Amino acid sequence: MNDYHYFKFTPSVWIVPTFLLILIWSVFYFENVFNIDLSVFGIFPRTISGLKGVVMSPFLHGNLSHIANNSLPLFILTTALIYFYRDVSLKVLFYGILLSGLITWLIGRQSFHIGASGLIYVLVSFIFFKGLMTKYYRLMALSFAVVVMYGGMIWYVFPDIDKTISWEGHLAGLISGFVFAVRFKTPDYVEEIRYEWEKPDFDPSSDPFMRRFDENGNFVNPPKPEEIMVEYEEILSEPVRYVYTFKENREGDK
Repeated sequence: MNDYHYFKFTPSVWIVPTFLLILIWSVFYFENVFNIDLSVFGIFPRTISGLKGVVMSPFLHGNLSHIANNSLPLFILTTALIYFYRDVSLKVLFYGILLSGLITWLIGRQSFHIGASGLIYVLVSFIFFKGLMTKYYRLMALSFAVVVMYGGMIWYVFPDIDKTISWEGHLAGLISGFVFAVRFKTPDYVEEIRYEWEKPDFDPSSDPFMRRFDENGNFVNPPKPEEIMVEYEEILSEPVRYVYTFKENREGDK
């Protein structure tokens, strides 16, 4: 497989996560400058008015510590998502906001749920599970890197760990990411076949065929008839393995 075909750096790799951060920080700046509270536009579970928070809650944060803690992982994970899963990245982001928000709306406590942490859990879950499902070494390495960096986040999907956080939003994001990992198809990552002459340690002088060419690529030193006969005899001396496959005669077969 040519990794460059699947994994390549494009402007979207940094533009999308940068745009998300600018949008989130702009909303936070607007709240503080005009001294208004937009948390009422967050998710308020099982109410019609609370449904608007499904879309708006990821862009709302309660304080500076809240938004600062979410900014770096959101940028890193979004960048990794777009670089390694470019074809499905926007689907994961868009539907991740919607699905995790709806699940939070269904299972959440009767309070306003805000913050991008639900989306962060979507990204962590998707990258981890999808990497394991592909069984491709680069993506599996990415999965384990996510575990090393953000594995401790798993404790915050359980209730009573910290009553000030929305564990429901975290759990919703974890579930959503797993669903997308199963649902969204990615290319079949197959390790590229490398022939002997493509390997860096290949020595042309040790190859019988390559010895027939000079440094300019001209065909020289043709094999002698007796050499051809030796090679031919070696081929004929190799044992032939016959494989028989039994096929049952079904009614109607001729």
